[in-house]
Amino acid sequence: MSLILFKNVLLASEDTPKLHPADVLIEDGVIRGVDHGIPAPAGCRIIDGQGKKVLLPGLFDPHVHLREPGKVAAESIQSGTEAAINGGITGVVAMPDTNPTIDSGPMVQNVLDIAARSARIPVYVAGAITKGRLGEELAGIADMKSRGAVMITDNGDPVHNPQVLRRAMEYSRNFDLMLASHCETRELTAGGSMNEGPVSYKLGLPGHPAISEEICLARDCRLAAYTRARLHIQHVSTARGMETLRRYKNEGVQVTCEVAPHHLLFTEEDVGEYDTNYKTSPPLRTKEDTEKLLQGLIEGVFDCIATDHAPHTDFEKKQEFVKAPNGVTGLETAFPSLYHHFIKTGKFGWDLLVKRCSTQPRRLIGLEPATIKQGSRADCVLFDAGLTTTFTRQFMRSRSINTPFLNKTLDGQVVMVVLGDSILLDRTSPQTP
Repeated sequence: MSLILFKNVLLASEDTPKLHPADVLIEDGVIRGVDHGIPAPAGCRIIDGQGKKVLLPGLFDPHVHLREPGKVAAESIQSGTEAAINGGITGVVAMPDTNPTIDSGPMVQNVLDIAARSARIPVYVAGAITKGRLGEELAGIADMKSRGAVMITDNGDPVHNPQVLRRAMEYSRNFDLMLASHCETRELTAGGSMNEGPVSYKLGLPGHPAISEEICLARDCRLAAYTRARLHIQHVSTARGMETLRRYKNEGVQVTCEVAPHHLLFTEEDVGEYDTNYKTSPPLRTKEDTEKLLQGLIEGVFDCIATDHAPHTDFEKKQEFVKAPNGVTGLETAFPSLYHHFIKTGKFGWDLLVKRCSTQPRRLIGLEPATIKQGSRADCVLFDAGLTTTFTRQFMRSRSINTPFLNKTLDGQVVMVVLGDSILLDRTSPQTP
């Protein structure tokens, strides 16, 4: 790609809920003009937005399980990043729950090397807090940071020992590294497979109570206040946990937090007839939790939306509900589902989507946000609200299809992704699949 001109598009930004009509000229991977009536240079490819298509900065996901090394039947770095592109996401942070665990500098470097060979978008790496994610001995935090780790987390498991977590926070503070926490009190979950309450009792499934998450969340926030570390709480699922975060934020503690699309969109009732595509950790909670999480997102309690993309093979997910692994995929479904359920219905605007799914997640790990401004590197997504997306096996690029949206249709479609001087995805032509 040398020259491309987006004509008559609607620009979305974090600064205003209103869409701004404009033309955008990109040359050699750089935005050369954002204005009205930009003339098309010779040899320029023109994409006509017809005053309807939305152009926005590429999205960024700070919580993704890419499974490589060790679990490539479910996902690889290549397939996971292609799924991200399919969903309008132009950067991800890979979690360390691989086999072996990403708990040393050489392991961080190994994953970055694989990504350099196989991914068309930037892949950033999170290192583990403890060796093997066993919660006992601190991992090589300094070496991981020196090799490029952007955060540390034992995601998928809590750090059970508060003294170990305290030391990890002190190390992360000294290295200016964010520590991200999966909040769960294992003595309370005891093998629970869905939210504890009337629905779990009716289905005869062991429960995962909300207090398991809330107690651990409050402990971790208190430790962060004591150590003055930067703490990030992952996949918050309960209203009470969110209110705890609001309080600590108001007190000036350096704590940030994320919410996953599935915790905004689904509830425990969706488990239905033991559908494992709705089994995740933390589990889907009550309708009241979901409604309050959405309100907290709108009010700014949550710093970002993160998919917690957790692919599993068909064989794994087709086990009985109690034995099936936790997790749903989300890289390809997040953007259309947020548009379909929240932007289209007027519950929140495009500015919130850009801020919580693009600019703020990048800022969390020290990156400059993607912007559609003259002089900026091209990093943008074209979205057509007049189309629909059906999430068939053929459409999706992930190796796994454990999503509640399988074979369902949502309004809106990602039709083009541009990063630097490359067009990563192009559905603007009728014949493009």
